[in-house]
Amino acid sequence: MKAVYYPEPNKFEIRDIPMPEPGPGEVLIKVRSTTICATDMKVFIGNWPGGKFPHTPGHEWSGDVVALGEGVNKVKVGDRVGVEVHVGCGACEPCINGMYNLCENYGNRALGHQHIGFTVPGGLAEYCAVSVKAVHRLPDGLDYDQGAMTDNIGVALHAVERTGLRAGENVVVIGPGAIGLLALQCARAMSAGKIVVAGAGAGDAERLQTALKYGADEAIDVLAVENAAEAIKAKFDGRGADVVIEFAGSEPAAKLALSCARRGGRVTLGGATGPGRNLNIDLSVIVRGHLDVFGSVANPRWVSARGLRMIERGDVDVRPLMTHHFNSLDDFGTAWRMTHQKEDGAIRVMIHP
Repeated sequence: MKAVYYPEPNKFEIRDIPMPEPGPGEVLIKVRSTTICATDMKVFIGNWPGGKFPHTPGHEWSGDVVALGEGVNKVKVGDRVGVEVHVGCGACEPCINGMYNLCENYGNRALGHQHIGFTVPGGLAEYCAVSVKAVHRLPDGLDYDQGAMTDNIGVALHAVERTGLRAGENVVVIGPGAIGLLALQCARAMSAGKIVVAGAGAGDAERLQTALKYGADEAIDVLAVENAAEAIKAKFDGRGADVVIEFAGSEPAAKLALSCARRGGRVTLGGATGPGRNLNIDLSVIVRGHLDVFGSVANPRWVSARGLRMIERGDVDVRPLMTHHFNSLDDFGTAWRMTHQKEDGAIRVMIHP
């Protein structure tokens, strides 16, 4: 089968590799829709804990179940499924509580942990074998492209829920990429009050316009104002926002998130998923601001299922995120460049193997 193949850090090939066979508790999926995100770059350069080379990436994808491993009865051949990427060991305390994203045996496949597309092969391939624990049957009204957002919607929804958002509370979303735009929609669906979305520079210009179409009350380019925190706080009568959700993954974005929350507000930082970014901030911003600060990584079990139902109901529209489409893995290089350089307003560049 054809697959994207990382033979070593900073190098990719499109290569024919053996088709996987589903082991016990696994299913083989014919990939129908897959895509690329910024996290794939961290894997590509070798900056991901537990990542090994050679490797096939891909953690945002959907397809058809074509074969079942021993003991699988949750799904059947022919089912259309989306994939969430964390498969826990099932034995540690976080896993017992459904927090597969916090598995204490991360990266240890021998003990049952899998992070699909990160520590085990992913869906930038024609076929992929994964644990049945990772799959969600797609509602009849959802197509494969929508199903490829199974993990994304879970990540965004979990970050919003981490804040304990209450109806009528004002929200800032920093980082208008796919996850940030999904978080915006989740907050709107949960009856948030005023929502402001912040981006940075020309690369985010079209994304900020998309945010307005998605229901943001205002969008702001933080590079176009003298003091971004004060400019954002001014949108809320100078008080700041009740809730701030960050999905940009940079130190300036994290600082901004902490600086534009109101006193007593809540901040979720979700962008810096890999190592290498440090935060230097006056701690009194947090202490005197009486802020609740949450980290949010991936999502626990069943959050993606709730997110898929939100898409099915029309509470969340993922289609405008899918800005470009290619029909072959041979176009991966172009899709990769468009994604990481934000060419032509690219948000999610879909590939249909």
